[in-house]
Amino acid sequence: MTLDPLQRATGLSAQEFASSYWARQPLLRRAAELPGDGFADLLDLDAVDELVSRRGLRTPFLRMAKDGEVLPGARFTRGGGAGAEIADQVADDRVLAEFADGATLVLQGMHRVWPPVIDFGAALSAQLGHPIQVNAYITPAQNTGFSAHYDVHDVFVLQFAGRKRWRIHEPVLEAPLRDQPWDQRRGAVQARAKEEPLIDTVLEPGDALYLPRGYLHSATALGGVCGHLTVGVHPVTRSFLAEQALATLVDDVELRRSLPMGVDLADPAVLDTELKATQDALHRAIDRLDVARVAAAVGRHLADRTRPQPLSPLAQIDAAQSIGPDDAVVVRRGLRWSLRPAGDKVTLVLAGRSLTLPSSVETGLRELLSGRVVTVGRVPDLVVDDAVTLVRRLLREGLVVPAGTS
Repeated sequence: MTLDPLQRATGLSAQEFASSYWARQPLLRRAAELPGDGFADLLDLDAVDELVSRRGLRTPFLRMAKDGEVLPGARFTRGGGAGAEIADQVADDRVLAEFADGATLVLQGMHRVWPPVIDFGAALSAQLGHPIQVNAYITPAQNTGFSAHYDVHDVFVLQFAGRKRWRIHEPVLEAPLRDQPWDQRRGAVQARAKEEPLIDTVLEPGDALYLPRGYLHSATALGGVCGHLTVGVHPVTRSFLAEQALATLVDDVELRRSLPMGVDLADPAVLDTELKATQDALHRAIDRLDVARVAAAVGRHLADRTRPQPLSPLAQIDAAQSIGPDDAVVVRRGLRWSLRPAGDKVTLVLAGRSLTLPSSVETGLRELLSGRVVTVGRVPDLVVDDAVTLVRRLLREGLVVPAGTS
């Protein structure tokens, strides 16, 4: 049985995790409590060496930190060599020197560069319904890469190598937003970190930890080199919905009115009348708020922050040229789309682009984008030649892929 990523990280069903832990409280799980065989299939120390020495990574896909401070990129990068106009490619010998001197290695954006993590991250993001990022932290023995801090996103910590002591403290600010980072509350964070921790534990290979945003944490490697993956979940919040709703209120002319002239606008007595008028206008505008418009804005936000299934451009071209009625395709996993019919046309709206097609293909198009495997010759409401033409177009646009490659 194939395990979904949330089960691998929590040992719980999506429903159990959502009802008891999501955005509520930490969850610590030992390897023996989790299905599967740990997380080394996603990343191990040999893979880290390959990424650092053979994959030509550049900043910001790689960072290094020591004693709670991020090191300048020039300390561990150099030019790419002959024929490469690159000034910031990772230099493995410099990484070696800094790591040997106690610096933590951070591989950022692993959900974009390492195939097992790409697949894991995409599946987890689809389960959660929120964008994710995945970083790897490799820490030398007896070192702490970052001092106590909190993140403005939820995290799953997946230990894949070595042992690391984690100290978790209650938030100083519950559910912080992106513009409320920990360093704005440095004094409160430092004071809270001196208190008795909520969790003081050692993670070993195969262990996992979930932390809602805001929980303070610091980690120290024990005994030898250790590594963990941090899956950061960037949640869509009610605050974000409020921002999108407010953006639609500019349609109300009363909210676009200028405040009066010739008065002190900083005087509460002057503002009282204007605020009451604004409040009335806001109530009217919210009463007729277009939910579909807000939902479309959320959809654009998610599309900008999530990456659909990786494509193989050369294979796509080949498939488009050779596609026939007996071949099958499926929508590109993770693709976000909507259809807007208008007269004899239908517009397929995607992230950053749109595709206008004859309305006669709408039923077939919906089936092809449904997530089901579709045989080209059986696309509904289309004769075979028209179905082949449509599928060929969708392959070239990178919207569907040959079945079996998803």
